[in-house]
This record gives sequence, C-alpha cells and structure tokens, in this order.
Amino acid sequence: MSFVDRVVPELRDTLSQFPGFNLKGGLQVSRAMLVNPPIENSDDVRTANRMIAGAAGDMLVKIYEPSERTGDKLPAMLWIHGGGYVLGHPDMDDALCERFVQAAHCVVVSVDYRLAPEYPYPAGLHDCYAGLLWMTDETESLGIDLSRVAIAGASGGGGLTAALAQMVRDKGGPSLIFQMPLYPMLDDQNISASSHEITEQNATWNRTNNLEAWSMYLGGEKERLEGNEEHHMPSYAVPARTENLAGLPPMYTCVGQLDLFRDETIEYVTRLAAAGVDVEMHLYPGAYHCFEVFVPDAEVSQRASQDYIRAMASVLNPSWEQ
Repeated sequence: MSFVDRVVPELRDTLSQFPGFNLKGGLQVSRAMLVNPPIENSDDVRTANRMIAGAAGDMLVKIYEPSERTGDKLPAMLWIHGGGYVLGHPDMDDALCERFVQAAHCVVVSVDYRLAPEYPYPAGLHDCYAGLLWMTDETESLGIDLSRVAIAGASGGGGLTAALAQMVRDKGGPSLIFQMPLYPMLDDQNISASSHEITEQNATWNRTNNLEAWSMYLGGEKERLEGNEEHHMPSYAVPARTENLAGLPPMYTCVGQLDLFRDETIEYVTRLAAAGVDVEMHLYPGAYHCFEVFVPDAEVSQRASQDYIRAMASVLNPSWEQ
C-alpha cells in the first residue's frame, strides 16, 4: 500500500496539491512557502512585536496576552516555531499562539531564532535560551508568574524545545513546569524504520529534506565530531543522543503514524518514562507530519490541536474558565 493510500481520506487532498519542499535545490523558495497571509486577530488577544537582546544581537519576539487583564500575574509559555531548523518565522503561528492565550489565559512569547544554514547549531538554540531568560527576567513588565512557566514548539521547534529543556536543567534554571515538543525533530542519524518510510516528494516532510536539514543545522559539527572517537555529538544539538533524561519537566507530545519522526518520538518518550519523567503521547493513525497545520478543519486535526492546547492549559492554568 502506498503512502497516500495509508493517509486518512480527509487529509489526502492537500497532498495532491502540495509540491513538496526542496531544501537542497531551492531553500528560499521553500522558505517562501511558509509565509502565511496575516490573520484576523482576535479581540481577546493583544499582540506586540519587540526587539530584545538575543544570543548574538537583537532578536524579534512576538508577545501575545489577554486583551483584558487584571493585576494578577499570568502563567507564561515560550513558543518555538517549526521549520526543520532552516525554515519558518513566528508570524506563521499567530493563530495558534492566540489559541494558547485564550485557552490558558496566559502570556505567550514566540522567538524569531536564527536559522541554518546561515546560522548553524548552536545559534538557534542559544537564541531560544536567550528568549527564555528574557521572558523570565521580565516578570514585572510582562506580568507573569515564575512558578508557572512552560516551553513548547513543533517539528524543528519541537526539537529545540527538547534541547532547551535539557539545557535549562543542566544550567539550573529558569524553572519549567512543562515541555511540549510536538512531533519533534530529535535524531540526526535517520536510522529508524519511519525515517525510511516517508520518501515521496509531496510528503509534507520527507527523508531527503530531513537529511538536508540536519546537514544544514549541524554544519561541519557532525563530520568533525563523529570522525573523532574521543568526541560525541552534543546532546543539545541532537536531543535524542543525550544519555541522561532524568530531571526533565513533564512532557506532552503527539505524532502522526505516517510522520517520519514517529519512531524517534516514541523512543524518546519511552526513555523519558524510564527515567522517571511523566509523559503523555498521542499517535494519530493515517496522519502525516504537521497534518493539523496543513488541514486544520479535518476532524483528526481539530482533535489533535484541541488535545495539546487543552493539555497546556490544564498545566499552566487549571482553574481558568473560559
């Protein structure tokens, strides 16, 4: 049975229209494919752009918060957009960030981290860490409660979320109560069964692009370190390679059964559970990478997005009633 035949019917039409990314032959064209038209902003959410000090110069962050606020401090979430470490911009997740604000009555800060190959590892991760430090240092101006801080992201942003959780643990803060790496990009080795399954050009993310994206993100790091038996790939660069997963914050994740990240996500979740970390994972049959983004009105897409938004809200602000 072909890849398309295995996709649930309500998700198939988009695949027939999607040309597929081509990172090696047209990175800028692929980047342009993720530029979404502006959304009609909700009256319930106030959005602001701000330039802050990133890891290497000024960096844009987008701040989303309830339009109507009292003097009470709100929980906060750092959001990291997806794009395989090489694509994407915070603007493409405006609607999703608004949904998090509405569901959890929280503040969301979305970071415009530097992208590879122009800025390979560790640039993007260091920007995310700088964004988290800024958010937690600005408790008064942002009106956030430091005891209720979470991090989240999807795809490449999910990989950065997992890496950031590890980095924060090792550096001793800021304190995180939750992490949500959705269908995360975790393992550069590409040796799992699912990483070999998804090869079609019109797949929303296929093996060819994944190999190329990892090569762009790691730059010369992979060849330099793996050629030397005395060194190992830094776990922050490749979250799946870390040996110690104990002490990480509780995690929620989901992945489609037809996502090439399926197996690395399952393995990571299994290892987290064995390390004593509380985890919740949802596997969606017949769903491909980023299915709820590409076909948001499908029943399975609505169920998936509602599930992870509800999971975040239940942790950040369980007493909030919409």
